[in-house]
Order: sequence, then C-alpha cells, then structure tokens
Amino acid sequence: MAQQDFTVQLLLTGNEIMSGDTVDSNSAFIARRLQELALSVFRKVTVGDDVALLQHELSAMAENADLVIVNGGLGPTIDDLTAQVVAAVADVPLTQHPDAVAHLESWCAKRNAPLNAANMKQAMLPAGASIIANPVGSAVGFEVTVKGCRVVCTPGVPSEMFAMMDDIVDSLAEQLHRPSGVNIVRLQTFGIGESTAQQLIADNISDWPEDVELGFRAGAPQMEVKLTINSTTAAAAQQRCKAQLLDLLGYHVIGEGDMQLAQRVLELLRERGSTLTTAESCTGGLIASMLTRIAGASEGFHAGFVTYHNAIKHSVLGVNEASLEEEGAVSETVVRQMALGAMEKSGAEYAIAVSGIAGPDGGSDDKPVGTVWLAWGTAESVKTRCLCWPVERSLFQTMVAAAGLDMIRRTLLGTDEEPRYFAQRRA
Repeated sequence: MAQQDFTVQLLLTGNEIMSGDTVDSNSAFIARRLQELALSVFRKVTVGDDVALLQHELSAMAENADLVIVNGGLGPTIDDLTAQVVAAVADVPLTQHPDAVAHLESWCAKRNAPLNAANMKQAMLPAGASIIANPVGSAVGFEVTVKGCRVVCTPGVPSEMFAMMDDIVDSLAEQLHRPSGVNIVRLQTFGIGESTAQQLIADNISDWPEDVELGFRAGAPQMEVKLTINSTTAAAAQQRCKAQLLDLLGYHVIGEGDMQLAQRVLELLRERGSTLTTAESCTGGLIASMLTRIAGASEGFHAGFVTYHNAIKHSVLGVNEASLEEEGAVSETVVRQMALGAMEKSGAEYAIAVSGIAGPDGGSDDKPVGTVWLAWGTAESVKTRCLCWPVERSLFQTMVAAAGLDMIRRTLLGTDEEPRYFAQRRA
C-alpha cells in the first residue's frame, strides 16, 4: 500500500557487512521510517569498500530512483569512501565544509580530545552538499543531487543513523508536499507466534476491512502486529481492528509502539510503588540486563543475583544444600528457594527466579537440554512452572528471560490466565 510514484533505493556500504561480521539492521529501520510517508524501498544493494563498484552502483541507482539513501562509509578511516564516491558520481570536487568542521570541533571539545587529521577527513564533502546534523557521533550526514536524484548519506553506526532519521523523514514529507496519511498501529506481543495469530484472526474476524493492512514482524522474544492505513478516512476501521485484536490476543499483548516486556514490567511496578528482584542461573543476568536497559529502572529494580554455581545458590540465596544434592539445581524446590532468598536479601516485593539447562551439553533423559524451572511472585505466593525450549543457547536464554518477565507482568496485572506457551513448551 506504499506510494509507487516516488522510487527509493538503498545503498549499504562496508566490507564488514559483506563478510557477515556486522549484521545489517539499518535498512530495516530506514524502511520502517519511510513507511510513515507511504514510501517503500524498491531495491537495496550492499557493496564492499571498493571505489569502482560503489561508483558504478550509485550511478545506476541515481539514474533509476528519485531517492537514494547511502548508509555507511562516513567515518575517519581509509576505508570510509562515501564522500569520495558521491563526489565522483556527481562530478564535483571534495571541499572542506565549514559546518562539518564546526561540528567536529564541538564534538572533540566535549570529549576533551584533539581534532586530528583523521577526524578532519569527515569534513571533506562533495561541493554543494547540505549537512544533516548528527547529534550523537562525529560524522555529519549530507545530501546532494546526482542526475536529478536526491542522494542522502548517513553513518553506518546505528545510533547515529537513527538520530538523523527524524530530520530526513520531515524533509521528505516537505519535499513530497503530502503530509503523510499513513498511520501504523503497532501491537507488541509475547508468547504467540505468527501462524497462531493469523489463524485466530482468520477464524474470528471474517470481515477484515480492505483499507487496513495487517502485518506481522516476528522476532525474539516479541512479535509485532501492525495495522497500517494510508488515509485518515480509514482511521475508524483501524481502531475497530485494534479493539478486536486486543480482545482476541488478550494478555499476550504487551503494549503499543515499541513497548518492551521489561519496560512494561517497570511501568507496572512504578504504578504500585513496588520493587522486583531476580535470581538467575541459566540466564546469567540477562533478566537484570533487560530491566536495566530501561532508563529509570532503579525505581523498581534494586538488586539482582546471578547464582550460577550451586555453592553460591546456597551461600548467597540460602538454597538448601540437601535440595541441591537430592533434586538438583534444575528443580522446583531450588528455584522456589532462589526466589524467596532473593526477596529476603533485597527486600523486594516480587521476584523472578530461573534455573535450567541451556546446552548444548548437560542434559539427561529426565531433564533434556532446554529444560527450565521458572519461579515468580511474592513471598506469600511463589508460583512455578517447568518448561522446555530445546533451542540454541543464546535463544534459550532470551526466551527464558522473557518468560520470567512475562509472568511477573501478568501477576502485576492480576491475571491467572495461562499463556499459550505454557502448553506448547510444557516439559
């Protein structure tokens, strides 16, 4: 449903992307932001740090697109080639841009660092280029017109590119003379897959309106459900669909926009004036890390415990040595005692505790790799469940951490309804 009268292509640069050392996430972010203007990416190409190849590709793109976004190659090193390549294709010289110099001087001054020759390379831009401010890093973005095509150049560092996209999108909206009629409602979910969600919708909502585009974006640990409209006249239908999905998916919906599980948990804790602690074995502190990524986490999260070895489970959290010996670390008794010990040590009202077998080794017939015991709740009511995620180690840790946060979220919301993954992942 994107506009087709304005063609967009992406050119990604860097040997590190070609080799797989860096995974491209920037193009997905750019594409999502362009959706706000009903623009879709017609074509994207990744090229290594080769001047001739980059010049050839950019020249071809400029002849066949209205907008080319070049991502990467704006740094201070010899393999950062974007400015040189764009100048060659535009047939203009590289010149020192005074605004880029001023930005570098300010950036270095804030860090009490000298402005060296390598950094000054970032101020050498194609003649006539317009600056795109970089509030995060040293490399300004820039744009020029090449063969009638608008070429916008952005840094490859994700945080820097993200910070520029607001200005780029606003400028595009002005250029296109069409304030975006696109509106996207994003529902963040956990514990329900794409196929299950699609089947639920197909079985229960037979009259889905044509002017509301339904989409899914699966990830680990969350799945996003998108409702996209391209006209304000479809707003009422979009809201009806949203209400139907909230009813249909229930507590699997975490929130809207970019809401994350940890963020929602912290919001609920803040509303109640309560605190949470964690006792982690197989996840190695990942739950605590997910919480502390959120600004202001200290209001609801004061302490977490990583008790990987049995001796530490006993000495720090007070887990009974006999329980560890007789039932093993991956057991209901142990994970319950971990949760209670963490609450006693930290003074928190709520706890999440996990102990499992992340693999690839360490499993047995009765406790295969992927087995995990979860405990969550309050000192008066600790609940437990044994699940099994027989997946690669890091994915296992991610899903277990998310499940722990999800169960505390559900507890704070006051529901005893079991998530679908309890049945699907039953050990």
